[in-house]
Amino acid sequence: MLEFLADGLSLGQRVCYIAAGDVRKLQDDLRGLDGLDVGVAAGAVQVQSLDDVYPDGQPVDKHAQVKEYAEQTDRARADGFTGLRVVADVTPMVRTPAQLDAFARYEHLVDRFMYKQPFAALCAFDRRVLGAEQIAQVACMHPNVNKGATQFRLHASDRAAASLSGEIDVNTRTLFPVALERADLRPISGELVIDTPGLTFIDHRGLILLGEFAAERGGVAVLQTADRRSAKVLELLDLTNVRVEAPR
Repeated sequence: MLEFLADGLSLGQRVCYIAAGDVRKLQDDLRGLDGLDVGVAAGAVQVQSLDDVYPDGQPVDKHAQVKEYAEQTDRARADGFTGLRVVADVTPMVRTPAQLDAFARYEHLVDRFMYKQPFAALCAFDRRVLGAEQIAQVACMHPNVNKGATQFRLHASDRAAASLSGEIDVNTRTLFPVALERADLRPISGELVIDTPGLTFIDHRGLILLGEFAAERGGVAVLQTADRRSAKVLELLDLTNVRVEAPR
């Protein structure tokens, strides 16, 4: 966490730490950050209590939260910083099924925002409070995660509807369709394009699910991959609602 924030300061960004609890106590969590006191005084380092933003048990409003970060990023730039970087302990925001569902949907939306704006964020979870399944549901919507947090990742792309990384197999047959639905991917000109820079394997079930998802939304799934194994599987299955092509 401190390294992530320190990198932001070195890049001229405003950095912010958000977690539940008293702001003065939260500031103590940053005592290892070089130049903390000077940064706070200069407005380069900010600390916010999650309690003031989202009372415990309230699901995140994905559009409102992205709008808030957009406004904070604009203010940071207006104040002379190059952008905004946030570390947030979001454990209290994913405890209930409703919270978890809302936050996973928000994750993909804010990931898209980060591709377009000078904004970066790091989400933290308390493993003493959350189970592996809860963490996986949110982690699978991130481009980068800790080892073992999730088997696959579905995240924003600057070239396609989304990027898919990791492995899709029998172990992901429950979470993969949920992640697709939460990302709210939509075909463009009849194609739902998924690029796969970090995809190491996708089985026939994953290809079928991807094709069915696209077909339900009036399109054809296009999996951009240099791995010809998926193309061979499609030939055997004779699927018409999904195809494989070389990366563009």
